Amino acid sequence: MKDERFAALTLLCVEDEAGVRKRLVNTLSYYFAKVYEADNGVSALGVLEEHRPDVVLCDIDMPAMDGIALVRHIRKEDFTTPIVMLTAYAQEGYLLELVNLHIHHYILKPVNSERLLAGLEAALRGKIAGRVRLCEGLVLDLGRKSVLWHNDEISLSRREVVFLSLLVNHDHHVVRYATLEERLWNDKPMSQDALKSFVRDLRKKIPVDIIENVSQLGYRLICEKK
Repeated sequence: MKDERFAALTLLCVEDEAGVRKRLVNTLSYYFAKVYEADNGVSALGVLEEHRPDVVLCDIDMPAMDGIALVRHIRKEDFTTPIVMLTAYAQEGYLLELVNLHIHHYILKPVNSERLLAGLEAALRGKIAGRVRLCEGLVLDLGRKSVLWHNDEISLSRREVVFLSLLVNHDHHVVRYATLEERLWNDKPMSQDALKSFVRDLRKKIPVDIIENVSQLGYRLICEKK
């Protein structure tokens, strides 16, 4: 059975060695909703700006812009996106520098699947902890694919869980229509009518109004009582 811990999340894999990157992407694509890739820090910046992945997995020794420089650039404006570093260095001073750059976790090379997934789980613990508070009295239970309204359980479909997770992970920013089409419809054509019908049905299930439509842009999370 497929592991669903990361099923609503996206990841950027930054690795200059094509063979290593391909193996990582192939492995991670099984677990994450979407895996983007870049071969150095410069190309990674473009991916970050366009797709805003939920987590960054990054090598250190790369041409053009190495991993340390990339993290410094990211942390100028973004202090929350989890970053996991791949490193062949285990010296205490070197690892302390990574901690000072607000790295969430590091994984020593060579990497195997078990250590890779354990490291990502540690970095993403807050996003995959099973239960996420949507607003007062309303909790999203990722494990049970449901929401709890003052402990009364309301069952959700997998698509509904992914939709709510996207709203949570964007921290009240708008989740754009293109992202919803990519993540909910698996790159299949998504009509506006289909999306409106999906959101309307979800709203009927939830006893508080937490979904706001931003005209011509997408949806975001709010919390106002009906």
